[in-house]
Amino acid sequence: MKTLARTFAVLTALGLGLGASAYAPDAAARTQISVGINVAPPAPRYEVVPPPRVGYAWAPGYWRWDPYAHRHVWVVGRWMPARHGYVYRQPRWEHYRGGWRFHDGYWGH
Repeated sequence: MKTLARTFAVLTALGLGLGASAYAPDAAARTQISVGINVAPPAPRYEVVPPPRVGYAWAPGYWRWDPYAHRHVWVVGRWMPARHGYVYRQPRWEHYRGGWRFHDGYWGH
């Protein structure tokens, strides 16, 4: 009887461990990156948005500051896997205290 109880306990623990490792909730944390510079970004480039793709969201291109080249460089738009229940907020520049601040793109509700 002890062997049956021990076997049942081991199988239960193994099942709980496997079940817990298979559970992957949606990420709730949000990382925000902010860069401040004194050089205004150029006007956005026109991009042709490709036809919609099921299960993907279009992330439009944007200007990124390259600190090594000391200039803005264009990052082309791309398809990103969609996240159910979320909306993609594109990267943006905002005028801030006499300079410019960059806010990275993120998934929000």
